[in-house]
Amino acid sequence: MEDKAISEVWSVPPTNSVIDTLHLLAEKNIGAVVVLDQDKLVGIFSERDYARKGIIQGRKAKSTPISEVMTPKVFTVDPDMSIQDCMKLLGQKKIRHLPVVKDERVVGVISIGDIVNSIMHEQKQHIQFLEQYITQS
Repeated sequence: MEDKAISEVWSVPPTNSVIDTLHLLAEKNIGAVVVLDQDKLVGIFSERDYARKGIIQGRKAKSTPISEVMTPKVFTVDPDMSIQDCMKLLGQKKIRHLPVVKDERVVGVISIGDIVNSIMHEQKQHIQFLEQYITQS
């Protein structure tokens, strides 16, 4: 997997309030954060989690801890996994974010948007190569 496809890691502890986490998502313009307890991955929280487990169930964002609305079963990938395999996993599991884990530590997060951008960049380079090949022939 290309390093540029892995985004910066933003995390919160499981005790963080939903409202503070939503503010972090807005401030950083991201769709999800990993939930770490003593550097151990215990969940992931996305806007979708809040919509489905927070708002719909009547939970208050100011008083609800992330641990109550996060997704505890987190699918992860390692840094050596190909972009195509990551895309396949995202599609199969119907998720939008994958924490990248190396030696039991979260080293990045890859999103569906990161993958699309990476594939588009790769295709653009391929097109440029073909154009150069054609004009040189």
